[in-house]
Amino acid sequence: MIGIILIPLPIDSANSHSEAVATAVDIAKANGARIVLLHVQETMPGSVSAHLPADFAKEAMKTTMADLTATAKKHGIDKECEIVVRSGNPAAEILEFASEAGIDMIVMVSHDPGVADYFLGSVAARVVRHAHYSGLVVRHPKS
Repeated sequence: MIGIILIPLPIDSANSHSEAVATAVDIAKANGARIVLLHVQETMPGSVSAHLPADFAKEAMKTTMADLTATAKKHGIDKECEIVVRSGNPAAEILEFASEAGIDMIVMVSHDPGVADYFLGSVAARVVRHAHYSGLVVRHPKS
């Protein structure tokens, strides 16, 4: 039984995650599951954050929440889904949140792997490799 579906989302202007959200919504409706939208803001090194305005992190958080709310509304789930924004290492935070929240399934987007992904790996690859629950990766081809 799938009770809670986690959708970790990148925030980008290409809206590359739309297909993953639509897929998760279909799965949630078929199973009576709840949806959680999650974005992890990668922690910036001190050498970078020292040169940013003092309220940069707070403003980025507000913008991210607005983007996730707009995504939820676009897919008709804005009334019933939970929206969470965390900061840290994306793969580690996704796995930690999933464990804390009792997630049953993760649905996430990933682009077709490029050369750098073979050396560094993608967030989706790390999450799928270390997850203790079902996962679905929706491919989004690189443009």
